Amino acid sequence: MLASFFNTAVARAIAHVPRPLVQKISRRYIAGASIAEAVVRVQALNAQGFTATIDVLGEVTRDLAQAQQTADEYQGVLDAIHHHSLRANISVKPSALGLLLNAQQCETHIAALATAARRHGNFVRMDMEDLQCTQAEIDLLQRLRANGHGNTGLALQAYLKRTYRDIEPLLGRHNNLRLCKGIYVEDKAHLVEGARHDRHAINSHFLHHVERCLDTGTFVAVATHDEALIEQVIAAARRRGGETAPSGLEFQMLLGVCEPLRDRLRDRGYPVRIYVPYGQDWHGYSIRRLKENPQLAGYLLKAALMG
Repeated sequence: MLASFFNTAVARAIAHVPRPLVQKISRRYIAGASIAEAVVRVQALNAQGFTATIDVLGEVTRDLAQAQQTADEYQGVLDAIHHHSLRANISVKPSALGLLLNAQQCETHIAALATAARRHGNFVRMDMEDLQCTQAEIDLLQRLRANGHGNTGLALQAYLKRTYRDIEPLLGRHNNLRLCKGIYVEDKAHLVEGARHDRHAINSHFLHHVERCLDTGTFVAVATHDEALIEQVIAAARRRGGETAPSGLEFQMLLGVCEPLRDRLRDRGYPVRIYVPYGQDWHGYSIRRLKENPQLAGYLLKAALMG
């Protein structure tokens, strides 16, 4: 109880913390400001036995020119992945590529990224955003795949009631989904029972969606740091495929978070992909992430204070 109070207090106060301290805390889970820094971080992760997905920080796009700059930056990331032979793909936020300004232009950007990625056998993941983007992103994925961009995938959020219907047309042996609990603050009416105040209340829904993926041969990236939930996912996979690590899933975790758990999963033979963000918007990302996840806020602040 005391730890929970501490974490929540830290998260609420984090916006008032001096930028240098936020930056110090964020270094643990942000690769840096440049592609070069991200490459170094991913090389180290690859050497430790992990794959990566690289995210260019920035969600709020003021105009289509900024969306074009973000698209160009991602093209540079794909070039760097190929040039340095990194075991990594990219994660993009459609809103950063202009989804809410011009959906057609956003689709053009992501199609171009998918084409560039396909030349090198790579993959483009679209991150799921808040509810104003949910249907638009699902529609976007389906258009991309219908137009031959099979190397694209989407994230879904288990805390939303609508995910029960959203996931069904996205299932299948040639599809690739990421499943996470969900972090955006949405109206209670859209959330599964208890999700607003108890993150563990999402677990049964999360597990249901993972099992739908396993049963339909859909590759699923399990994005969570909840160890109890991870063990439930492993048990579900073993019931369907024996004791060996299943080929139809991987675990995904944030850079610098729950590293002992990350290492144990790798040592047990499970593929683990690390979400590696970088970019100039480190402060905005840090504030959002820490406010959205009080436990993470407390964890990182205590780590910083302990050196």
